[in-house]
Amino acid sequence: MLGGILSVPSRFPSFNSASRIRQFASMTNHLTNITSLQNTYCVIRHGRSLANESKVISSHPDVATIQHGLSEEGIKQAKAVGNDVLKYYHTLKSCEGIAILTSDYLRALETARYVFQAVASDNNIPLFRSDDVGTDQRLRERWFGEWDGRSDKHYVDVWKDDVKDSSHTVRGVESIDSVMERATEFVLEWDNKLSNHLILLVAHGDVLQITQTAFAKLSGTEHRNLEHLETATLRPLILK
Repeated sequence: MLGGILSVPSRFPSFNSASRIRQFASMTNHLTNITSLQNTYCVIRHGRSLANESKVISSHPDVATIQHGLSEEGIKQAKAVGNDVLKYYHTLKSCEGIAILTSDYLRALETARYVFQAVASDNNIPLFRSDDVGTDQRLRERWFGEWDGRSDKHYVDVWKDDVKDSSHTVRGVESIDSVMERATEFVLEWDNKLSNHLILLVAHGDVLQITQTAFAKLSGTEHRNLEHLETATLRPLILK
């Protein structure tokens, strides 16, 4: 740790060279040329967390995988959104089951498991995994670089740069391009694995805002122009 800031986690790219910045700037939205998907996709932002309560940015895996789980309010929210999933599933036609996929950060993982409990209570809904949810590091929150561990008021500082350049890595943050690349790669991977399923992506604010932007086939610089995704909210993704 240097100056109270954790070093860049290995799961995230290092942005210390111009070549790395150009590499991520050239990455594309993997959904750009896709006209249809085999599954129905919804995103769920994690319930209110202890990081939200403390008003801190928590994006480092060494911390976020073991700390900053759900607050009491967040637990209630997660249980409620689980019921929302049940209601939504029964409005779908020709759906053969649900796959629950989540970031491994504690606040998202706990939320996903409450959703899992709700879905498992309905014997008429097949689960892709009957034992637990699926986790993937590509659904982790965006790495916020030097802002990690600091006040969440600094999100605005990052977003001010986001509207200028989707490849920016100011103060070591992960670029929008990087987040979009990993998230859409993940979606396409699962769309090739399953068909006719409701696939739930349980994750975090920025990664899900950017994923929505990718489905809308908009520039990543516009991710804050989309409707803000509140904690423990279920939102269908529509591919444009």
